[in-house]
Amino acid sequence: MAQLAQVFADLVRFETRLYNAVDDRLRAAHGVSTGQFEFLKIIGSRDDCRVQDLAHEVAITVGATSKGVDRLEARGWVSRRPNPANRRSSLLGLTTEGRELLDAATGTFEDELRTWLDEPLTARSLDQFAATLTRLRRTVEDAGAGLPRG
Repeated sequence: MAQLAQVFADLVRFETRLYNAVDDRLRAAHGVSTGQFEFLKIIGSRDDCRVQDLAHEVAITVGATSKGVDRLEARGWVSRRPNPANRRSSLLGLTTEGRELLDAATGTFEDELRTWLDEPLTARSLDQFAATLTRLRRTVEDAGAGLPRG
């Protein structure tokens, strides 16, 4: 039986190094961080994305998400428009420049993932790993565990 503390340590260390490797590539090639890329990817995949939706998806506070969106808006990658269903919120969308950046950076992102996930594993191992991670993520999400504070 696997030592749970070691599984935890390996999972966290792998995630951190993978995130940093992807971040290094995205910054060098496109001038965008992994966090910014993830925001762009989520916003670009939804018609009516609110800051609250984005915060829920990435499991960070609404305040931190709003500041991140402010930075994307300042760079000209994201725009806000009034939410007709709720005057207290805005709907987010990619600008033309934001869509072009997302499209260009997606290939780099996927290439880096192939390097660190696809190449070291067999197709079967990767499928099993993906299914296991999906199950574990669903377990903590269904339990409401690990929600951001503040």
